[in-house]
Amino acid sequence: MKRRHVMDFERPLVELEDKLAELRSLDLAQNPELASEVESLAAQIDVLREETYASLSPWERVQVSRHPDRPKTQDYVAAICTDVIELHGDRTFGDDEAILAALATIDGHRVAVLGHRKGKNTSENIARNFGMVHPEGFRKAMRVMRLAEKFGLPLVTFIDTPGAYPGIEAEERGQAWAIAESLSLLSGLRVPVVAVGIGEGGSGGALAIGFGDRLIMLENAYYSVISPEACASILHKDAGKAAEVASCLSMTATDLVGLGIADEVLPEPAGGAHRAPEEVFGAVRARVATALRELGSVGSDELQERRYARLRAIGVIGSDEG
Repeated sequence: MKRRHVMDFERPLVELEDKLAELRSLDLAQNPELASEVESLAAQIDVLREETYASLSPWERVQVSRHPDRPKTQDYVAAICTDVIELHGDRTFGDDEAILAALATIDGHRVAVLGHRKGKNTSENIARNFGMVHPEGFRKAMRVMRLAEKFGLPLVTFIDTPGAYPGIEAEERGQAWAIAESLSLLSGLRVPVVAVGIGEGGSGGALAIGFGDRLIMLENAYYSVISPEACASILHKDAGKAAEVASCLSMTATDLVGLGIADEVLPEPAGGAHRAPEEVFGAVRARVATALRELGSVGSDELQERRYARLRAIGVIGSDEG
């Protein structure tokens, strides 16, 4: 039996759930006095479950976004796309498995798809560098962006990375330049771009494929200029203070909508997307399809103008008037 991953804030709830399961495994017909205890405990668990997941802190949402069972980009592509043709390599150095690139169909719309790709076990995560992209991965992404523009295909991206890979070999191959070039290309595309935050959204590694005409965020996804651990290491010289700084980073989906960076928040099942992935896949498919229909009627020049205005508005607080 697969061992369940339990997040720290879930432990009181899980302990009660385990106790309830143990009681229900007993023959209540032979122990009628336990029936009322089981009923009472089940009601207590329902209340605690609702309270636990209704008021998650930013740091707790980060933990949910990193849950090992949380659906990955490849799961969304398999669930909401048809006619998928995966594309490989940057035609310069190699094929970075941390980026999934494909042509596909979503609800009748032929699209190009990009997404950060994590693994589902240790060996896959090592092969995919835990979703941390190398320069060749960003160059593969740019290949697909150019194909999308050439053939008039909307671009749909899935954001789920702790950040771009910061190793020496990545720097040697032009990591900063690759991210900057990807940002420049993405900002000027003459086709609709719909981005979906499905998990982590760390720094330039996320931003390089993670903005456009619509940004849809899952409830427990985050998007930040820096991870909480890295921020705590810089400010406090102590990564252990990540929970403290997470509350200051305005990184949650709700924060992003309030700041005008994201357009909408998609609710998740109590406990996270991994608890009912089919439900989440259906919601993502519906919202992406709606965005594609709405953006499909907008001309290329207007798309660029709107995107430029959207980017220029980020970080502007209030008005100089008055």
